[in-house]
Amino acid sequence: MRIMISADMEGATGVTWTGDVVPGTEQWLRFRRLFTADVNACVYGLLAGGAEQVLVNEAHSSQRNLLLEDLHESARLLTGRHKPLSMMQGIDSDVDGVVFLGYHTGAGSRGVLAHTYMENSITGVWLDGVLASEGRLNAALAAEHGVPVLLVTGDDLTCEDAASYAASAWTVAVKECVSRYAAVCLPPAVTSSQITEAATAAMATAGRSAGVVEPHRIEVEFDASHLAEAAAIVPTVDLIGVRRVGFDAASMTEAMKAFKVVTHIAGAAIEGIYG
Repeated sequence: MRIMISADMEGATGVTWTGDVVPGTEQWLRFRRLFTADVNACVYGLLAGGAEQVLVNEAHSSQRNLLLEDLHESARLLTGRHKPLSMMQGIDSDVDGVVFLGYHTGAGSRGVLAHTYMENSITGVWLDGVLASEGRLNAALAAEHGVPVLLVTGDDLTCEDAASYAASAWTVAVKECVSRYAAVCLPPAVTSSQITEAATAAMATAGRSAGVVEPHRIEVEFDASHLAEAAAIVPTVDLIGVRRVGFDAASMTEAMKAFKVVTHIAGAAIEGIYG
């Protein structure tokens, strides 16, 4: 059994605000350790449940946040940016299950540090007409490769969201959302135990099936008109509203690659404090 962990940071134990996850800050240095501890707890559980190999794909910001020197010795770490499938790099390498660790809710939803790819300029993303978090987008990509989502960790609202796109996945709420920048947090000793237990149990649902490749539509709404206009320069991307673009793709893999291009171009169009 080969399992992949897609590890994001906003949903890690104790994380509640910007400084916790922005590389270079004092708080980030602290939460790198807690983030790594969450990953290790998951690796322990997966191995106890029968996993033979675990690939950890760094999925947050610079994608260089986890501490390799503290990582479980049985795991392998995929770190660094500019990966074709970004948060889901490795899903096409014959893995038997994927864990969404440290995930969060999407743009336009309540949740600790809620966003979808861009931290504060996207107000909503829709996949085939359904408001989509990063988890929903990534689960659709996993399904295209026949890979089940085994476990999702994050705040309580992230776990509720996961139930709508990966009904059979186990969930662990490491904190309870109070606002976008506040949460009731469980201590690491408690969350580590819960993550390990859930990962062990979730291995019972591991195992690839036949993937299904089908067309998808993604729509993205921004908080300013010029961002949508910038994104609409991309071939196949249409301006469908003052602040909204949409595009169709023949597969989820192609849809996610196009979405990555849209967010990069929109991000480059942001000008100072006016956005």
